[in-house]
Amino acid sequence: MSINLTPPGGRSSPLDFAMDQQARKTMEMVQRAVLRRDAVLAFQPVVQSERPNRPAFYEGLIRVMDETGRFIPLKDFMPQAETIELGRQIDCLSLALGLKALAEEPALRLSINMSARSIGYPEWIKTLREGVAQDPRISERMILEITESSAMDMPNVVNRFMTELQDHGVSFALDDFGAGYTSFRYLRDFTFDMIKIDGRFIREISEHPDNQVLTRALQSIAHHFDMFTVAESVETAEDAAYLIDMGIDCMQGFYFGAPTIVPPWRSPEASARRS
Repeated sequence: MSINLTPPGGRSSPLDFAMDQQARKTMEMVQRAVLRRDAVLAFQPVVQSERPNRPAFYEGLIRVMDETGRFIPLKDFMPQAETIELGRQIDCLSLALGLKALAEEPALRLSINMSARSIGYPEWIKTLREGVAQDPRISERMILEITESSAMDMPNVVNRFMTELQDHGVSFALDDFGAGYTSFRYLRDFTFDMIKIDGRFIREISEHPDNQVLTRALQSIAHHFDMFTVAESVETAEDAAYLIDMGIDCMQGFYFGAPTIVPPWRSPEASARRS
């Protein structure tokens, strides 16, 4: 098995070559793990600002495991995988795991990450159709999160795809909003249900006027287009209080709960709340 990661043009330095070799080794390890389906979802709560003690939905974050059962850090492979077929295979596995969780828990609302590049990938589309066909109500509890960078690369494809699935009840979130790729001309034409404001604007927002101004601007844009806002990377009580006062719709981050591979809705506390 071989994955070509060699950068085009020029002659690599010994350090570059070593880094390329390490990247290739990591990618091949991920490829083997995906083929074995050695992956799980880690679930992180997203809460409404008006009811921060109860999750509005969860985000399912893919965690890929090596042969020893250790999680391979996403930062070590996802940027490279995103642009090749391995990224599509990871999206397929993430979607399959998300659909399984939705089928097993009728009260669950779950967001699942995807790249816009997966829209035309036959196996991903097949996985989606088969999962929804088992229970049409699943689509009403599913949110697909599309990264801003990939959405802006193919806006027409994304828009058609969203319109079709929204007719069946699926919701869409634009992930990492404000990360640097946004074309507001395209945003006007999109029909995203929610915008997830990139964490770099949210961290320490209670202390930094620049973050406050930028986040308010992104919030204003989202609300102008009738999109809910989710603040990512909320890590302190002070930041949460500031965002609530600002009028942000939802919040997500370690302050409200770290991602966990044990489904939180199966915990004794969650069972007690439902009873």
